Amino acid sequence: MKNRCFWVTDSELYKDYHDKEWGTPVFDDATLFEFLILETFQAGLSWITILNKRENFKKAFDNFDYQKIAKYPESKYESLLQDAGIIRNKLKIRSAITNAQLFMEVQKEFGSFSKFIWSYVDGKPIINKFNKKEEVPATTPLSDKISKDLKKRGFKFVGSTVMYAYMQAVGMVNDHTTDCFKYPN
Repeated sequence: MKNRCFWVTDSELYKDYHDKEWGTPVFDDATLFEFLILETFQAGLSWITILNKRENFKKAFDNFDYQKIAKYPESKYESLLQDAGIIRNKLKIRSAITNAQLFMEVQKEFGSFSKFIWSYVDGKPIINKFNKKEEVPATTPLSDKISKDLKKRGFKFVGSTVMYAYMQAVGMVNDHTTDCFKYPN
C-alpha cells in the first residue's frame, strides 16, 4: 500500500490526482490556464468538489481554451450560469472570461504565461520538507507576492491562498510530505 499525503481520501479520483498531477511541474500554458480556472472556482470550496466537476468544467469551458474563453459573448456567460455541471457563481464565471483575456496579455508581455509564473521560482520547484500537515502553510510571502502582482494586472479570485494552492498543483512548490511516496528523495 502506498503512503500518500494526509489530505488524500479513499476516493480513486483523489488518489489519481495526487499520484499523477499534484506537485508535478507544469510548464504548458494550456494546462497552467486549466489549473488557474479550477483553482479560482475552488475558492471557498473543497478540492474534491472541483475534481468531481472537472470534466463538466472542461466541456463547459471549451476544453479550457483561453483564446475561446476570452471571446465569450454575453450569451455564453448566461448559458454557463445555467450549467448545473459546474459551479454557477456569477463572479467566478465572469472572472474566468476576464482572466483568460489577462492570461493572453501576460503571454504577450513575457512570451508565455509559463515564463511569467515560473520566474517567481527561477524556473525550478521549491522542494519543501514538511513532515506533518500542521507544517504545510496556506499562504507564503511568495504566494502573497504573486497574488498581489496578478491582482494589479486585473486578475480575479487570485488571493494568496488560491495562489499557494495553484503553486502546489502546478508543481512550483512540492509539498508532498516526507512520508509520502511522491516525496522526492
